[in-house]
Amino acid sequence: MSNERERVISITLSEAEWQAFVARQPEPVVYLVVWSAVATSRGGSVQGITAGEFAAYYIVWTLVRNMNIVFTPYGWEHRIQQGELSGMLLRPVHPIHYDLAYFAGWKVVAVVLWIPVAAVLSIAFRPTFHITPLHVVVFFVAIWGAYLIRSMLLWVLGMITFWTTRVSAIYDTYFTAELLLSGRLVPLALLPAWAAGLADVLPFKYTFGYPIEVLAGSLSTTELFTGLAFQAAWIAIGTALVAAVWRVGVRRYGAVGT
Repeated sequence: MSNERERVISITLSEAEWQAFVARQPEPVVYLVVWSAVATSRGGSVQGITAGEFAAYYIVWTLVRNMNIVFTPYGWEHRIQQGELSGMLLRPVHPIHYDLAYFAGWKVVAVVLWIPVAAVLSIAFRPTFHITPLHVVVFFVAIWGAYLIRSMLLWVLGMITFWTTRVSAIYDTYFTAELLLSGRLVPLALLPAWAAGLADVLPFKYTFGYPIEVLAGSLSTTELFTGLAFQAAWIAIGTALVAAVWRVGVRRYGAVGT
């Protein structure tokens, strides 16, 4: 009976993950159609970005978006309210290791599902790429760097629920900033100079825009490795924040529980 129940749960999770993957595909297609139309109406480019380069950007976008899916702050409310966190604290490993491993495992499926999506979009929109072996290697590193940065920062954000469960406004503010300054909504090259400068020093760019531009843009060798350095810095900052907030938050959680 137990094995049958686990099998049913496994099937349900697979169906849910498949549905979530499908639900994420319209977003980049809408952006791609809009910006391709704008580029065509303006004589073939927007601030130097051609329709083919927009296509390359948003095709890589679909991969990056699926690769940096992580445990969201909204899940923390469920964990605490349902008592799941108490059970996780009894395990010999830190709960973040479970989240990192679980969502990293899903990336293999995400890549397999992405390939036919990328093929269809490539046939429909004819992307323009300028890829070298170095870009491919850096992209492989950058995509995992993006995953780690987003995992750490959203874990920190989620741990606010140790103190209060009324955090929707904080989450919405964070995700709005991420949408506008990450390169997810629009390529960062199209932002005003002040916004682009702000994006350069915030973590959002290094979870979306930077890895996308590594493969779809024309970054120089210096820009490639500068981006990796910023990713390493934000991973270190995120790790330190997780450790600090977790230490204080768990003490509060234990005190409230007793």
